[in-house]
This record gives sequence, structure tokens and C-alpha cells, in this order.
Amino acid sequence: MAEQKPMQKRMPAKRPARKTVKKAVQREKTKFTNIKLFGRWDSNIDVLDPSLKQFINLEPKLLPRSAGVHRNRFHKSKMHVVERLALHLMVSGHMGKKHKITSGKFGGSYMNALGVVEKALEILEKRESKNPIEVLVRAIENSALREEIMTYQLGSIVAREAVVTAPQRRVDKTLRFFAQSAYRSAFNKKKRTHEALADEIDAAYRGLQDSYAIKEKERVEREASGAR
Repeated sequence: MAEQKPMQKRMPAKRPARKTVKKAVQREKTKFTNIKLFGRWDSNIDVLDPSLKQFINLEPKLLPRSAGVHRNRFHKSKMHVVERLALHLMVSGHMGKKHKITSGKFGGSYMNALGVVEKALEILEKRESKNPIEVLVRAIENSALREEIMTYQLGSIVAREAVVTAPQRRVDKTLRFFAQSAYRSAFNKKKRTHEALADEIDAAYRGLQDSYAIKEKERVEREASGAR
């Protein structure tokens, strides 16, 4: 009988080192860093407010549209901040629990709302001679409220207490103020919606009282300081 050769053990395949994996990931990321929003503006902007850094998405994209990928999850922070502004513009007539003003042509039409935001960014670029995405980010940082009031019932008494606003809510409320102010300023008036939106963002960027978002921030924080 022929002698049986001993079975050779197969050596497990070597895994790539972590350094090489990191380099490969960095290479893949650098491929998309040159993508500009609408083919014009760079989204590589530093967020100066550390509490808002994780909730203002500035990932390089050509068209800010996620097509409902995050609809079943609380992942709004994964959407580009320009897309979130356009989505708020679609329901700009909705204030509180009621639709006080009809949202008109923006209701259900995302591309119309996105076109208004793009035109507003064009106006901001001409006015400030800067990247309009940076102007938008600074406007959000200036007008994002830090405190608000929470009401609760204690027996037969309605008590009010000042609470710190969550970072995600800070961004959401600011974008909502931008959209509502722009739509109301242009509703049944000669001013166009993109012009009103550019005026609102520019005033918030400069920290002026002409901004509805700045006024609301100061009003709510004033009430919160009185409820401490």
C-alpha cells in the first residue's frame, strides 16, 4: 500500500494591516472631496460651534437629495443642511399645530423648493463675496437658540421651567424660522421667495434684528431666563 502523505495545514489568509485599510479609506474619501454643491460651491466648511458640529452635515454632494432614505429613522443629521432647509420650505406655511398659510407651489414639490434655495445662495454669494454655504452655516450658528421653556402641570398649577435645547432641535428650529420668515415676507407681495430667503439668511449671518430667527431666539431665551 502506498504511504499516505501527511495533510498539510492551510495557513489562514493574512488580513491587511489596519494602516493599509485606513489609507485605502482615505483614498476613497479624497475622490469625492472635489465634488461641489450644484457644481459651484464647496461644502468643506468648518462648523465653529462644537455642539452643532455633528448635526450640520456638509458632506460633499452634487445634488442634496436623499430621496427618503432616512424617512424611517431619526437620522436627519445625515442629510445635507441645504436639503433640510429645502424640506422646511415645503411646509413653510405650517406654524405651530396649524397650517396658517398655504404652502402653495412648494407643497409636495421638492425640486421647486430646492430651486429657491439655490437662487438664494446665488444672491448671498454676490452680496458677501463668500462661499454661500459658509454664510448659511454661520447664520445657523448665530440664530440657534440655546434655552427654551418647558411647561408641565403640577396639580392644578401649570409650571414653567427653563431647559437646555438639544442640538438637533437647535438646527431644526433655526431652519424652520428661515423658511417661515422667507415665505411670509413674499406671500402675496412683489418680493420673490428666494430674495426673502437670502435677506433672512444674510441678516442672521450679520446678527441683525431684521432677522426673524434672531428675534425669536432672543425672545425665547429671555422668557427662559425669567423662568429659572
